[in-house]
Amino acid sequence: MHLTKSRFRLRAAALAGALGTALLAGPLPAQQAAAASTLTNGGFEADGTGTATPSGWSTYSAGGQNAASFTEAGGRSGGHRLSHWSSSAYKVETYQYLSGLPDGTYTLSAWVRSGGGQKAAYLALRNCGSAEQRTDLPVTTSSWIRIVTSVKVVGGGCTISVNSDAHAGNWLNVDDLAFTSGSTGLSVKGVDLSGLKKSEDLGGTYKNASGTAGDPVALLKGAGANYGRLKVWVNPADGYNDKARVLSTARRVKAQGMKLLVDFHYSDTWADPGTQTKPAAWQGHAYDRLRTDVYDHTYDVLNALEAQGTPADMVQIGNEINTGMLWPEGSTTDWPRLAGLLKSGIAAAKAVSPSAQIALHLAHGGDNALYRNWFDNAAAQGVPYDVIALSFYGYWHGPLSALQANLDDVSARYGKKVLVVETAYPFRLDSEDAHENIIDRTSELVPGYPASPAGQSAWLRDVMNVVEAVPNGRGLGVVYWEPAWTAVAGNGWDPADPASGNGWENQALFDYDSRLLPAASWFAHR
Repeated sequence: MHLTKSRFRLRAAALAGALGTALLAGPLPAQQAAAASTLTNGGFEADGTGTATPSGWSTYSAGGQNAASFTEAGGRSGGHRLSHWSSSAYKVETYQYLSGLPDGTYTLSAWVRSGGGQKAAYLALRNCGSAEQRTDLPVTTSSWIRIVTSVKVVGGGCTISVNSDAHAGNWLNVDDLAFTSGSTGLSVKGVDLSGLKKSEDLGGTYKNASGTAGDPVALLKGAGANYGRLKVWVNPADGYNDKARVLSTARRVKAQGMKLLVDFHYSDTWADPGTQTKPAAWQGHAYDRLRTDVYDHTYDVLNALEAQGTPADMVQIGNEINTGMLWPEGSTTDWPRLAGLLKSGIAAAKAVSPSAQIALHLAHGGDNALYRNWFDNAAAQGVPYDVIALSFYGYWHGPLSALQANLDDVSARYGKKVLVVETAYPFRLDSEDAHENIIDRTSELVPGYPASPAGQSAWLRDVMNVVEAVPNGRGLGVVYWEPAWTAVAGNGWDPADPASGNGWENQALFDYDSRLLPAASWFAHR
């Protein structure tokens, strides 16, 4: 936990003798530690409890609030940690300057916790001979999360910095910092545009942040998105998300220079952990025929994409297949048959696009036991794939720390890349149409992330931070789910019922005036 008021008073009293009247007279000068070429005291174990300026580090506060930075008991791996806290508003920096570094790219890794609420709370790499790099601290309360940020060092020096610009009572903890050669980053910064064509056909319009109308694919690409995800249904009631409509939107995605992720549901409607309904045209087919159906459908769509010059870069075989697909034959209660269906889809994808990455996608991205059980079975059945794809919605799937633990574990256990292929967050709670929003109560929100443009931005930023921190470069990236699904009459949840309404417009990346929201800018930051 963070430092309590009573513990802060005791610590302040213990420091008073050492600081004398200097603290009352004004700000203490920054205490510059001797520069070295390796990070010193990254675990804050050298000085014990209550040290305002840990060994190897310096502290600076223009407002004379150096005491807001201190060491205390309760480290992540050792006995102590660095904390920022004060009973009054404060602005403080704890930093260490390194010199004698060979030029190149370096990565700072740190374990952090924060109660949130600060004006700013971040790690920074500055004075490195290139642009300053920052990583904001996620809101985590009691759980530690590892975050990373990279920088290009030119000229041999770099400052590693922990920063708080905080209100009274705001706190953060930092521990186990390491500064090593190498880089990080996300190769997939995606948007699911499956509902875009229907929205536009029914009158949906999109604008940039200033209110100028534009192509939503171009607007999202301009914000930094580099991947488009499109779901495929077999014969949907409204005719959308079938092969023809997927081909149409794929042309727009590729025209913007973006890559394409094709998401096969193997259904005429939504497929998810609770519903994996066979397409009507496949009902009554025996298992061997279903394997052929999967192969032929997958091959047909991907081959059409290849033929029009918009090949798939990644192919998702099934959607949120926690419990299998094409029930009952493809249920996880019969893994050999489920594996056979998966292998049929994978074989078709590789036959058309040998270089395309194959993704297997589950929901509940914080449930490590689910993922271990599922992918252990997939491995036992010899199912070949490249990417473990996860849905992670914090209001359903747990804290960011659970996502990180699962990503770290499965990427190492199976030697695979990991991709959060679905996430989203509300920028407000009220509904623009008559249909109740899926998330519409404060009690449903993730603590520390309000339903506001800033809260939505912080959520996307922090999910991206967690994926970027997966060891050994196995964190591929993040796809934002249905950013263009705004409230357009007729574009409802049920493809068979235009009156079904949209419960997602408050989680889109375009606001109720159709303007691009600030959260989209995070695609460019990673």
